[in-house]
Parts: sequence; C-alpha cells; structure tokens
Amino acid sequence: MNKDKIFKLAKGFRGRAKNCIRISRERVEKALQYAYRDRRNKKRDMRSLWIQRINAGTRQHGVNYGNFMHGLTKENIQLNRKVLSELSMHEPYSFKALVSISQKAFPGNKNVVIPPRKVTM
Repeated sequence: MNKDKIFKLAKGFRGRAKNCIRISRERVEKALQYAYRDRRNKKRDMRSLWIQRINAGTRQHGVNYGNFMHGLTKENIQLNRKVLSELSMHEPYSFKALVSISQKAFPGNKNVVIPPRKVTM
C-alpha cells in the first residue's frame, strides 16, 4: 500500500501511529487483521445470542433448547435461529404455538423442572 492510503486508514489512531509511516503501517496491518478476524467472530457471537434467547423462551414453556429444536426438525419446520429468536421476544403467542408443536412431535419434551435456589444470608 502506498503512503497516502496507509495514512487514510490510520486516521483516528493515537500518537505517532497516525503520522509516522513505519508505525502507521504496522498499526494499519494489525487493524486489518483484527477486522478480518472479528467479521467472523461477529457471526459466531450473534448465533450464540440467538440460541440464548430461544432457550430462555422455551424454558418459560417447560422445554429446553435441544429438545425444542429436535421437535421442530422432526416436524420439518425450517425456521432459522434468528427468526426463532425474534419470535420468542416479540411474538410470544406464536412462539408458544411452535413450542406446543415441538412437544407433540418429540415426546422427550418433558416439562423442565428448575430446582429452587437456596438463598443464603
């Protein structure tokens, strides 16, 4: 990369990283590596968030996440995790219908009993 392009990418960096070419080149290369890595990590983090939201929604109805997803696949309901997450947050009645379909499809969907917490004082 030429000098102008590096300085353009280094705009906003602290110290000599924004105006000294050697330091700037190193910082820009490292920043591009972080950007490349984190574009992939962002997808991973979002999927994890969707799964947590679905799990929270299903546990309100007495089913855990794995059994819920297994029941949906047995019924050939092909909704992705992003859509299921949105349904669990914004459309609780629609999500309840999906949970009941999943429970009928997979008899292993027994009510999940959450043991009471011990309160220590």
